[in-house]
Amino acid sequence: MSTGVVVLLVIVVLVLAGIAAATMISVLKEYERGVIFRLGRVLAKPKGPGLIFMLPFGIDSIRKVSLQVVAMNVPPQDVITKDNVTMQVDAVVYSRVVDPVRAVVEIQNYLFATSQAAQTNLRAILGKYELDTLLAERERVNRELRQIIARVTHDWGIEVQSVEVKDVELPDVLRRALAREAEADRDARALLISADAEKKASRVLADAAAAMAQHPGSMQLRFLQTVSEVASEKNSTLVMPIPVELLGALGRLGGGGAGGPGPDDGRPAMPPPPPSPPAVSGPDDGRAAGDDNGRPG
Repeated sequence: MSTGVVVLLVIVVLVLAGIAAATMISVLKEYERGVIFRLGRVLAKPKGPGLIFMLPFGIDSIRKVSLQVVAMNVPPQDVITKDNVTMQVDAVVYSRVVDPVRAVVEIQNYLFATSQAAQTNLRAILGKYELDTLLAERERVNRELRQIIARVTHDWGIEVQSVEVKDVELPDVLRRALAREAEADRDARALLISADAEKKASRVLADAAAAMAQHPGSMQLRFLQTVSEVASEKNSTLVMPIPVELLGALGRLGGGGAGGPGPDDGRPAMPPPPPSPPAVSGPDDGRAAGDDNGRPG
């Protein structure tokens, strides 16, 4: 055998060895697993992580699957609630692969399939709730969405960890109506709080009035304290209140007797009525002066 043929055979062997080495060795990261197909048939147990060896020359082929949690955005969906309110809702789905073999064999594209299942069930589940329930009980809605979507993706080897409704976009007319409702509710609560405060203040003032009524000197002390507070503001004018009792006493002193003009009555006094004429007996009166029965007195 000539030297050229030997060199050619050596080169061929080295090339085949390099190809075999390239197809036999694969390195998988910590979050990756490898699903091995041997002559088209899948091995029951996935490989990895780390360095793995396979049969060369296409006998074994590998498909890498990531075990990381995938945050999948669900596009905005038009939803009609139970009380016939049209709105747009979008969500986010957190899922991960727990069975790489089934994720590769059972479904063609498990990420796309999970997204479609989330969109379909988002419209179906939210349509069963009223708007107030959807806005107030977001956690319960998210929990039910996760259960429904997880039941669908379980056969694909996909675990849905959580589903969160991210945004609820309401029509402008409904937003204004909700804003008016919330404002009216706040005004009503403010009125109730103010009325309750007035009620408590009236009780305190009633107790204070009762205490001052038992001790008349406390009214004078309170008056002096008020004058001191007014004077501390460096005012040039000092207002001195006059007790109502003093005004009443002055009115009684200036009123005079009954029927007389009041102290503020500027009208002149009316003259007394003229006396009535005395009764005179007529000529036909046959009764003598006596009592009412005609008997002489």
